[in-house]
Amino acid sequence: KETPSPSLGKDRADTVIIGGGCVGVSLAYHLAKAGLKDVVLLEKSELTAGSTWHAAGLTTYFHPGINLKKIHSYSIKLYEKLEEETGQAVGFHQPGSIRIASTPTRVDEFKYQMTRAGWHPTEQYLITPEKVQELFPLLNMDMVLAGLYNPGDGHIDPYSLTMALAAGARKYGAQLNYPVQVTNLNSRSDGTWEVETPLGIIQAKRIVNTAGFWARDIGRMIGLHHPLIPVHHQYVVTSTIPEVKALKTELPVIRDLEGSYYLRQERDGLLFGPYESEEKMKLQDSWVANGVPPGFGKELFEPDLDRIMEHIEAAMEMVPILKKADIVNTIAGPITYSPDILPMVGPHQGVRNYWVAIGFGYGIIHAGGIGKYLSDWILEGEPPFDLIELDPNRYGKWTTTEYTAAKARESYGFNNIVGYPKEERFAGRPTKRTSGLYDLLKSECSMGFHAGWEQPHWFYKPGDETGYKPSFRRTNWFDPVGREYKQVMEKVGVIDLSPFGKFKVKGTDSVKLLDHLFANVVPKVGSTNISHMLTPRGKVYAELTVSQLYPGEFMLVTGSGSELHDLRWIEEKVMRGGYKVEIENMTDEMGVLGVAGPYARQVLQKLTNEDLSDGSFKFLQSRCLKLSDIAITAIRISYTGELGWELYHRKEDSVALYSAIMEAGQKEGIDNFGTYALNALRLEKGFRAWGAEMNCDTNPLEAGLEYFVKLHKPADFTGKQALKQIKEKGLKRRLVYLTLETDNVDPEGNESVWHNGKVIGNTTSGSFSYSAQQSLAFAYVPTELSKVGQKLEVELLGKNYPATIVQEPLVLTEPTRMRLQRKGESPKI
Repeated sequence: KETPSPSLGKDRADTVIIGGGCVGVSLAYHLAKAGLKDVVLLEKSELTAGSTWHAAGLTTYFHPGINLKKIHSYSIKLYEKLEEETGQAVGFHQPGSIRIASTPTRVDEFKYQMTRAGWHPTEQYLITPEKVQELFPLLNMDMVLAGLYNPGDGHIDPYSLTMALAAGARKYGAQLNYPVQVTNLNSRSDGTWEVETPLGIIQAKRIVNTAGFWARDIGRMIGLHHPLIPVHHQYVVTSTIPEVKALKTELPVIRDLEGSYYLRQERDGLLFGPYESEEKMKLQDSWVANGVPPGFGKELFEPDLDRIMEHIEAAMEMVPILKKADIVNTIAGPITYSPDILPMVGPHQGVRNYWVAIGFGYGIIHAGGIGKYLSDWILEGEPPFDLIELDPNRYGKWTTTEYTAAKARESYGFNNIVGYPKEERFAGRPTKRTSGLYDLLKSECSMGFHAGWEQPHWFYKPGDETGYKPSFRRTNWFDPVGREYKQVMEKVGVIDLSPFGKFKVKGTDSVKLLDHLFANVVPKVGSTNISHMLTPRGKVYAELTVSQLYPGEFMLVTGSGSELHDLRWIEEKVMRGGYKVEIENMTDEMGVLGVAGPYARQVLQKLTNEDLSDGSFKFLQSRCLKLSDIAITAIRISYTGELGWELYHRKEDSVALYSAIMEAGQKEGIDNFGTYALNALRLEKGFRAWGAEMNCDTNPLEAGLEYFVKLHKPADFTGKQALKQIKEKGLKRRLVYLTLETDNVDPEGNESVWHNGKVIGNTTSGSFSYSAQQSLAFAYVPTELSKVGQKLEVELLGKNYPATIVQEPLVLTEPTRMRLQRKGESPKI
């Protein structure tokens, strides 16, 4: 048992961590262990108060995503050796865990997850019903088609875990002070913080909010509204069950996905916790409006078994011995949910030196790995690996309390639903962040959600099967996307690209700033280029389109999902370097239309007196002009790789501009296309995508981006020295371009690539090529297997399909075709 230390101990600290749950204590442990001096954790009542102390403590290697597998894996490896390191028992049980498939679709999902796990070091097996029964002999086997088995999974005592981390943190020199409540936060002009408490003020270089369901209250002190909401989660503990007591070894943890609950052994009985549907689950929304009640710390809610009765019945059917068991305890406590169930981890845009690790629905399994991840990021100035799905800056002003509540309900209720590729979830949509064309297009297409925006994925025609029909195989959008592909290749198409992140940068130091930020040269006035921001270790932090519209005035464009992620990085460089520039985020005020295809020039020329001919308006040029009397910034660039322009304009002009273009293109047979067709088009042209082919796990050389990296430019851009070393040492792996012989299934990225019976790499993205009539994918493979003609295999839904590395691109871009034509060569389409 810990003894409180209600003092500040010091008035200055390097890092002040606010909140003493398992996540905050893990961060203190990792920072101190890495040698950081002056780490102070402040907890307002006692360690583990809030959600940690009453958690069920489940630990699993499994995660349906990619990057979080690394967090889970690190946590388990740490917990295995924590007792030895700190002398504090942690109550760690590792009987393994089995996810149960009771439907054929679930079996498909398990196969889908196996190819995504194959290129990770974690052990994961698809097992037969016989093997499931051998591992867990108390199941009703009529309901089991297959199991997904992770050896090494299990559960840990959350209180003991936190105390072990606390003992380690102190051993390495961190101070853990409680009960000490943070009452106010003041940011100073030099970027440091004053942390006010009833015992005095601590000055800190940075603060980290790890305050669990109090995180909103901490955020509010500095004017931030963190999208978090407490949900009621219940689990039930039974008395001794003779059949359980008689077992020689501990039962693995079971996750019955159709029944939507987890179940594990607790001493000689069982413990199980359901996730009830969004209609039945309960939010503690009064805390959002009024804050957490003063004094709440280790309290629980009143249990409500009626709310989870259908799950109790499902558990009794799956594990029949439960019918005879007595319930001895029901725990109903608050856990914090973010809208998409994933935590928010990292530095926050718009506030200097304010970091967060909040919104953990699964804090026990994440605590170890996130403590290490955040500690590394703080100490090294860049994230140790890509984890953009946890970026706190994925939310913005559009994330209202109503949206957060609707999404938290949905996310909780969907805890165990089938995880399809290209998944869409519809609660809380649309947000107030819609493009100018939303009302016009919403009934004509299937919309996708991108950072609060609605964007057309594909468009309906008479006879199409409309709506969202997810599948692991080709589904209702497959043929319509082929139609849109053909539209752009043969005629002209229009796409709404308004979700792009758009920034204006101007000022006396703008050229100097961009020269330091980007690996490419700064484009001349009236020109545009593709540029990459690299991390100090030479990884690809971001890809942007950079245009110099007027001397010293630039427009920067990035993908919708990385708007504030990129803006924060740029703002930090500005502050650190003292650059005299102004940065304006134009994302919400500006609409963007893409017009692409062989007739794009013909259509747009009807709307302007400006000469759009190839000689006058070249590829990668930008210009301010009027189309149909509407002021626009036009860039001759298209992610389709066809002749095209991106047209940037005031959002309120979107409908007028779109209508004028559609009207002007009647004779040419103009039509809409969506992002699914755009993806197929860009893959055929060999265009990379940030977040897939390149991210904080990849360097630009292995990603085949040498053309955009100017190592010889005079400016010492971030990452330049690291990149020179990488080049000198030589690459271990390369991005390759594959064609696949599949049947009714296409790659989409993150699948295992096989050679000679071993997994040797992974795909990064993929789609069907409507020109080659076969599947296409990018993949990372070892350099020695990266030659054109190399035969490989790609695992899709439990089957290895033959793949061949081919010369990229499959289809030449329009500017390349024109260049070859002028030379008298016949280009391949």
